[in-house]
Amino acid sequence: MSAAAAAPPATSLLRPAAASLTTASNSSNRVHLKNLEHLFRNRGAAVAVESATPAQQQQPVLKAPLLRLPSFLARGRGEVAMKEEAHGVSPRRLERVLLPAAPDGPSPRGNIAATWRRLHGEHDWRGLLDPLHPDLRREIVRYGEFVGAAYGAFLSRPDAAPGDRARAAPPLQDGGAYRVTAPLFATSSVGLPAWLASAAPCAAQRTSLVGYVAVCDSPAEVRRMGRRDIVIALRGTCTVLEWAENVRAGLVPATDAASAADSPDAPTPKVECGFWNLYKTAAADGSPSLSEMVVTEVRRLLTKYEGEEVSITVTGHSLGAALAVLIADELAGLGAPAPVAVFSFGGPRVGDRAFASRVEARGARVLRVVNAHDVVPRFPPPSRYADVGRELRLDSRASPYLRPDADAACCHDLEAYIHLVDGFLGSHCPFRDNAKRSILRLLENQGGNVKQLYISKAMDMRVRLDAAVADMPAEVLECVH
Repeated sequence: MSAAAAAPPATSLLRPAAASLTTASNSSNRVHLKNLEHLFRNRGAAVAVESATPAQQQQPVLKAPLLRLPSFLARGRGEVAMKEEAHGVSPRRLERVLLPAAPDGPSPRGNIAATWRRLHGEHDWRGLLDPLHPDLRREIVRYGEFVGAAYGAFLSRPDAAPGDRARAAPPLQDGGAYRVTAPLFATSSVGLPAWLASAAPCAAQRTSLVGYVAVCDSPAEVRRMGRRDIVIALRGTCTVLEWAENVRAGLVPATDAASAADSPDAPTPKVECGFWNLYKTAAADGSPSLSEMVVTEVRRLLTKYEGEEVSITVTGHSLGAALAVLIADELAGLGAPAPVAVFSFGGPRVGDRAFASRVEARGARVLRVVNAHDVVPRFPPPSRYADVGRELRLDSRASPYLRPDADAACCHDLEAYIHLVDGFLGSHCPFRDNAKRSILRLLENQGGNVKQLYISKAMDMRVRLDAAVADMPAEVLECVH
């Protein structure tokens, strides 16, 4: 069933009430140097020296900060790591994954104006998932990067408040194609006891920056995509009180402004109590709930761009994936005059079978990106909960860069998810040999779960890179910095 056929009247949401290192002159040198400098900046030199070979320890470069490897060293090397080092890696391939042509730059994007509706879930992504269509792969990676920006915004401003909208808006690394129009905040319905709140005021903060709304503001990108895209991006759990809400796994009725249009004979849809509280709770200072913020801002943007081809894309990771489904359900239920789709990463189950049926009946399309070794998508248990939409199933053991015994944190990590999507061809295919995404962030976030071969090669490359820097003319170094 298409989104258009299942959605309520199309105007209700608008109503007020409802590169090489050999040539110093090549510009890619600057990018390469910045990338590796970012990778090795502020890392523990002592640990790196301890793990280096005697020959490496003689190199003066190892006096500078290098990779931090505590989780790997805690495991020991073992037979797997020895086998890894027995296989050589092409220097060209190594440079491609460690030193991309642009910092975390995506694969080249083609024009999708004629196919964007299929990529957005019009037919439930039928025929696009296995094997994974290249254009869909790029779209999923792109939306995952929007979620990464939501994490970055919170980590840079964990004390941001709803009244500080301008400073809470995250910078987007998308070449200026999208513009953030509103930050989003979620409020916990529970608080810490007074004695604990006074001892840890940061942990007692009930309202936190959880994401943002952005709109495609580039005419060239609008033409490439065939429509103007509104993105709602949401991070995962970051605060103590959000964790407290996560474990409140009881089911509560999911009634909203559009529930009156639901069939009276249908069972009442129910969702996880903690997710619903974070979505519907208003702040003590009178600031609106996350639900109200989203509906208000989307309504404003739909009014502003009325008459244009518009899409609404909700994307999130972990807790943000659960909130994304709630948002899509409400927007579709209110009759958004635009297709609503969810691209979620490592999300838990949100509600029962009645809720899953309502989401689909309202016309929202959900694509759940799941790592087979991630425990989060397995909860809450399926005895009372149901999955929503389609699943793109990945396997972290298929990556040639990650250890086969990668820990739970790595299996749930957003950057690991994006890395796996970028390398996924199909369920019976090897990891994509020409994957373009840099593993710099993966090394930063999950260094202990990256195969020792690549960590050692990265250290060796830093030695060669410093030697190249020492031979560079002063004017080139000025350009680098």
